[in-house]
Amino acid sequence: MYTARDEWEQHYGEGKGWRLLGEREQQLLAEHAPVPEGGGRALDVGCGTGELAAHLVGVGYTVDAVDLTDSAIARAREEHAAVGGVRWLQMDIERDDPAPLHEEGYDLITLRLVYPFVGDRGRVVHRLGERLRDGGALVVITPTVENTPAERRGIALDEDEIKLLGAGWKTVERADADGLAFLVMRGPCHLDTRAVEKRPTTGHALTGALAVVTDNAGRVLLGRSRRGMLELPGGKTTGPEDFAAAAVRELAEETGLIADPADAHVVTMLVDDSHGIPRLTAVVRITAWTGTLANPEPDKFDRWEFFDLHALVCVGDVFAPAALALDAVWPGILPGLPSATAYPIAADQLPVPGEPAEAARLRAAMTQMVIDGGWAPSERVRDALRTVPRHRFAPEVNLAAAYDGGDRAVITRYDETGTAISSVSAAWLQADMIEHLGLEPGAVVFEAGSGGYNAELIAHVTGPDGRVVTVDIDPWVVRRTRRFLTEAGSGRVTAVEADAALGAPAHLVPRGGFDASVITYNCWDIAPAWREQLAEGGRLVLPLEMGGYTRAVTFERRGQVLHARHFTYCGFVRDQGQQARSIPVVPLLDGGLTLRFEHGTAAETTGLEEALRGPRHEVATGITMGATNSYFGSLQLYAATTLPGFCRLASHQEPEEGKTGIAKDRDAPAITGDASLAYLIHVQTKDGDSPQGKAWEWVVHAFGAQGPALAERLAATVQAWDRHIRADDNDQHADPALTVHPAGTPDDALPAGDVLDKEHCRLVFRWPGRDVVLPGPVERPEAAVVAEGV
Repeated sequence: MYTARDEWEQHYGEGKGWRLLGEREQQLLAEHAPVPEGGGRALDVGCGTGELAAHLVGVGYTVDAVDLTDSAIARAREEHAAVGGVRWLQMDIERDDPAPLHEEGYDLITLRLVYPFVGDRGRVVHRLGERLRDGGALVVITPTVENTPAERRGIALDEDEIKLLGAGWKTVERADADGLAFLVMRGPCHLDTRAVEKRPTTGHALTGALAVVTDNAGRVLLGRSRRGMLELPGGKTTGPEDFAAAAVRELAEETGLIADPADAHVVTMLVDDSHGIPRLTAVVRITAWTGTLANPEPDKFDRWEFFDLHALVCVGDVFAPAALALDAVWPGILPGLPSATAYPIAADQLPVPGEPAEAARLRAAMTQMVIDGGWAPSERVRDALRTVPRHRFAPEVNLAAAYDGGDRAVITRYDETGTAISSVSAAWLQADMIEHLGLEPGAVVFEAGSGGYNAELIAHVTGPDGRVVTVDIDPWVVRRTRRFLTEAGSGRVTAVEADAALGAPAHLVPRGGFDASVITYNCWDIAPAWREQLAEGGRLVLPLEMGGYTRAVTFERRGQVLHARHFTYCGFVRDQGQQARSIPVVPLLDGGLTLRFEHGTAAETTGLEEALRGPRHEVATGITMGATNSYFGSLQLYAATTLPGFCRLASHQEPEEGKTGIAKDRDAPAITGDASLAYLIHVQTKDGDSPQGKAWEWVVHAFGAQGPALAERLAATVQAWDRHIRADDNDQHADPALTVHPAGTPDDALPAGDVLDKEHCRLVFRWPGRDVVLPGPVERPEAAVVAEGV
């Protein structure tokens, strides 16, 4: 049985082949995998000299035919030169970047006389299954042990292996093809991972060590045991043997891999029980090894193979201590684990290298997308994006999701209500915020809200002499961050468990303060510690909520005042700890509507229910927008920071069920008065066959006696925004001059502008074209409207 590429090269180079495609195989393919109407696309894995690929083209498929060896592909091209509709691709389906494969997937994937030669069988079949189109089939044609001479059974499958092959599919059909097993599998289904136990032990206590080993692509080694579960290499300690030595010994005995005890690091001690018997398990991270993977104990294991981390959620049964050990190294990688007590150990472990070729390609593509968007103008930030392995800080998702270059964050933790509370933010936003920190080599940076990846980007930008202190209130997040930094970090990031609103622990704050600080969660307020621990002239970048609308604002410290230098539209998970805040919400019309008072204080709403059941007053603003100029974030922020009584009216019903005109689960800027309400929506005024032919107008709806006056005020605000703030290019809307002053600063010490008070600070907004502040709340229906200055 061949195990090396050069053996295969020699095989095909010498003109050898394999069993010819039989008539029975062709009949079964026609019966079980007919070409879809209009043509289909097939992938022939391990195509050899191309006989099956040529047959599939002949019956109507367009085919991608891949093989490990150059010699096989060369012969296939030569022997089937007249065959069109096939791409001959030289690639290792187990290890190479799958970029050459068809992005839209396949109707048929075949592995003929190939599967027994695959090493990581579970991983390969899982990934091939993900490439099947709806209704597609994976066909495996293979010799079986019962029909193969004893001396050649290495190229055949036994019944146990055939059963494992079909375990992850909704339907499996089997036929005989002249002594070959012809397996047709449809509907790849994920087997939810379960942590399971073995039979009860007869001992009084159990101690053991488990080895966590990864290959040069970062995949973890697991064995399929005869007990029908996946296990890590490991076992009981012997005599005075230490845990690391036991893990190294067991690794060699069970897999044939050799590790130096110096490369074995005990990272966590797990305490639980097995059928009521106390159990102590050492989690040992092996950072380097040599040798060839084998199965020296076939009576205990069916096989050993390396698994993608993101696929561990759907591998079926895993031995409970092994599942807990995987979680100790990669917290969050497995859901629904049994309870255990973990004692992490500050092991002196070097980073562990390893990533698939696909990761480098996707990282480069993500970086280019960020660069093309203008988010990373500096070479140091670009180099950080190209270098830091983002996927290793989000191992629970596949590479495509980890390196999504768009507006997609990777959610890593939810609370009990299903709300996201921790994530790896979109790459463009991370790049933009780091750019605006204005970092120099050697800078010392504070980060509030941990995860590891963003801190490592910053560490890369600041260079070998830089340092990052990252703080998070969630113990789980900190444990996860520390592990990932150990696995893939630079050693220049310190993760601390504390309330980030209190800043960094004093002993970690550099003399003179941090050169820069970044907050990675939505902030309703600005903690005093963030200003106090920031050096004079230092930059603070944080996602600040203003009226419920979030902007990543770049501030520069000048004495006790923070001066805004830049605004970026964004969204983050909400803050926790001392700054966590509940927004006052008032339900209306039996919950069909709600008013959200984002500034923190609810206005009087008596009489609003009755007003909303009365007539609706409408005011057209005369301000229109097209499909290419529809983003109105600057209008929302302008209204939120200039209008007294501002709030947001949210609808929880379809527009036709009420009379607000607000789409279900959306909200609109609003202001309230005495038993009155006005809010802003957009109404389509022009339709067309293309987006360029469509148009909308801003319209104010109002209810209650003061509704007409409130509507005029809101309309005047829209018109002022259009005159002074709006730009044809959505990215060029005018931003306000914003300064942040400590709470308690007297009014006469503030600059002119609209003041928004928080608990710990006072925000002063100075918008272009706005020379005076709007008057106070409407006092009576016939009140005059001040139109200029707005």
